[in-house]
Amino acid sequence: MIRLTVHENEKKATISPEIYGHFSEHLGRCIYEGLYVGEDSDIPNEKGMRKDVVEALKDMQIPVLRWPGGCFADEYHWKDGIGPKENRKKMINTNWGGVVEDNSFGTHEYFELCDQLGCKTYINGNVGSGTVQEMSEWVEYMTFDGESPLANERRKNGRDKAWRVDYFGVGNENWGCGGNMHPEYYADVYRRYQSFVKMYDKEKPINRIACGPSDFDYDWTEKLLNRLFTRCFDHLHGNLEAISLHYYTLPHDWDYKGSATDFTKEEWYTTLYKTLKMDEIVTKHSNIMDKYDPKKILALVVDEWGCWYDVEEGTNPGFLYQQNTMRDALVAGINLNIFNKHCDRVRMANIAQTVNVLQSVILTEGKKMILTPTYHVFRMFKYHQGAQLVNSFLTGVEQEGTGDDNKVPQVTESVSVSEDGTVNITLNNLSLESDKEVEIDFDDLKVSSVEAYVVTGAMDAHNTFDDAEVVTTKKLENVTITDKGVKVVLPACSVTGLRIKR
Repeated sequence: MIRLTVHENEKKATISPEIYGHFSEHLGRCIYEGLYVGEDSDIPNEKGMRKDVVEALKDMQIPVLRWPGGCFADEYHWKDGIGPKENRKKMINTNWGGVVEDNSFGTHEYFELCDQLGCKTYINGNVGSGTVQEMSEWVEYMTFDGESPLANERRKNGRDKAWRVDYFGVGNENWGCGGNMHPEYYADVYRRYQSFVKMYDKEKPINRIACGPSDFDYDWTEKLLNRLFTRCFDHLHGNLEAISLHYYTLPHDWDYKGSATDFTKEEWYTTLYKTLKMDEIVTKHSNIMDKYDPKKILALVVDEWGCWYDVEEGTNPGFLYQQNTMRDALVAGINLNIFNKHCDRVRMANIAQTVNVLQSVILTEGKKMILTPTYHVFRMFKYHQGAQLVNSFLTGVEQEGTGDDNKVPQVTESVSVSEDGTVNITLNNLSLESDKEVEIDFDDLKVSSVEAYVVTGAMDAHNTFDDAEVVTTKKLENVTITDKGVKVVLPACSVTGLRIKR
């Protein structure tokens, strides 16, 4: 018998809403045709933003959107994307497909999109090919409300009031596409660039994010923080608020990633096994951060994560367009539970990417839009946003897989309590073949009612433009209130969400 023990009164930390964040890059059809179609499109839009996509993201309760990259950020020059669109400079997107970028979606359009979504903003600055002056002027253009040439240029371009920049990334993947730097060198670059990310609104300061490591590169984290804390800064406050972390789940390797829809049982378990590595990665980087920041003032931001497969046949290899199955739903559920469990340090995460790229929550094709299995998981998990993580653990869980090198726990979980006292439990059944009965026990809570929903299907089940509801959210009936809590039966290959009222 699998048992989930919940100590509902042992609150550990707040689950930041931004853990459920998203990432939009000028890559393939993420921005153009995905989020933005232009004011003259026959696809229903508001100021160029697709109405159906915006409404779906609002229903999912998107908390923050990262833009403009990604690798694109370190070749993006913001002045090319302001002013009359007919006068905006065109460029070649050298990272993603070699296509022409016409810059019709720029700073003003991004803030308009975030305003429609009602979400926070996360701008990634250009360190790789940009200058300190360019970054400093962008910050002034966006956030200065007084009289200056750049603030007046913003007003000339149609925006009087300054915008709120919640987060600002000082470069992206500077160990790779953002400049191929060593950590010590980047630490010095960060010190210089962040000095000119000015705080024009002292009551709403910008949270600056330094480029952190890729997956298992613990050396980068150690050397970056050692350089910053011993050579640059006397203290945390006023210099650095977070470091980033990137980790993608690949069933195989970078040369052969595998198909998004045509995969074996072995690949299923291998993918989930590699996804579970996120817990180890976050733990080890957090341990390094604890040496320099024992009070956990500094946040770890997992601003790129998700599955990466070979592109769909017949599509531009540089557009990274892939389908999304129940396997991806489990990957999302596993990662989000891990982030919840580490919410004392992980205070933002951004799945890659929002629409039409990698592990998207939405796919579009002309006027058509479909919600992916990953979307349904995010919408199910939204009740964790801003809730209090509580102490919980599973017993009786066995390992399952096709071999010793891909065994995974049958069930994973996380539990939170909302402000109104509702208990939110999210459970993943990683088994392909077996339903799992779970007994949920509380310390004191007497259950009055339970709402239970599930996302489930065959391992390769996915939504298409011809059949958009193969995988969706359904009510789960197999739930019983007990003397100690709740008993629930999790279908094989499923993600389940419970909302438990006292």
